[in-house]
Amino acid sequence: MGRTGVLLLNLGGPEKLEDVRPFLYNLFSDPEIIRLPFPWLQKPLAWLISTLRSKKSEANYMEIGGGSPLLQITEAQAQALQSKLSEQGIDIQVYVGMRYWHPFTEEAIEQIKKDNIEKLVILPLYPQFSISTSGSSFRVLEEMWKTDPHLKNVEYTLIPSWHNHQGYLQAMADLIRQELQQFANPDGVHIFFSAHGVPKTYVTEAGDPYQVEIEECTELIMKTLNTGNPYTLAYQSKVGPVEWLKPYTEDALHELGEQNIKDLLVVPISFVSEHIETLQEIDLEYREVAEEVGISNFKRVPALNTHPMFIEALSNLTTQALEKTPLRFDEVTHPKKNMKMYPQEKWEWGLTSAAEVWNGRLAMLGFLALVVEIISGHGPLHLVGIL
Repeated sequence: MGRTGVLLLNLGGPEKLEDVRPFLYNLFSDPEIIRLPFPWLQKPLAWLISTLRSKKSEANYMEIGGGSPLLQITEAQAQALQSKLSEQGIDIQVYVGMRYWHPFTEEAIEQIKKDNIEKLVILPLYPQFSISTSGSSFRVLEEMWKTDPHLKNVEYTLIPSWHNHQGYLQAMADLIRQELQQFANPDGVHIFFSAHGVPKTYVTEAGDPYQVEIEECTELIMKTLNTGNPYTLAYQSKVGPVEWLKPYTEDALHELGEQNIKDLLVVPISFVSEHIETLQEIDLEYREVAEEVGISNFKRVPALNTHPMFIEALSNLTTQALEKTPLRFDEVTHPKKNMKMYPQEKWEWGLTSAAEVWNGRLAMLGFLALVVEIISGHGPLHLVGIL
């Protein structure tokens, strides 16, 4: 089979406070999703926004210990996956490539080349595909395959999503089942799935399958859990003037409060590792919202991290991908070239404290558009105060 590797893809995150500003700069320098009308503004704007945003972001990371645990957890997942494959007698080297922080995807590819890997499974740690997460990383890799002659000798295959993989579903159900037992009346607990949101146009204009996969994944997890608990699916981290996928998590919490729900178990369905959006946004911000609306017993299912069932699922995904016909970059969803990827409206401007996380390109869409308009002389100057 030749020397074989697995490349695990993830977002990345600042490991310490001094990493926050350069991490944000990397986020906002990405032209793949936020397509500014003036490309030469990309890096100046990234510098401006990351500088203005860094203190607030640092405060958020201080609330979870001063940095993101994402790299540490992802490396632990990589090691666990490699060990699981080795137990099965399969010699596969596992690599980690981050989109916006070290080790960058480019760094991982350089190591893959040095190790003379001949076959490569590219496995994003996002269960559901979106053009803004897995798709963005795929496009970086696609460009590398086009321009680097050495990579033409590496036979690769993509795993775009695995939201319906039975092992993953069983792992999620197992975690939920464990947390339900912490309630006095497990059968009466309302299960609340909170997925990261994306602008609605990603789905309606770009054909992003994210919403369909999130909804299907939620239904499959509940079917696998097989408990009969009532449940809700909502989308967190909405920011800016455009419509995002609904219902919004905060609005849904208010509705459940009005229904006199007291026992709530939150499931972070988009994430397989603890990071700022689970530890800070859900555990702190949404917990506060829930308590304000009368939801007195608020608990959260932990991220999968290195759950044995999850690692086994990743192992199965890897071996199955090697047995199938390779899936290429041009076979996955790409954003349309003429699609507007930044909002045009000038209403409902605002930020959440977790706006830079999971995918900062998404969370700052409206903010970037506003700054573009201001700098280009077309925006209302009284809005500069938002900076």
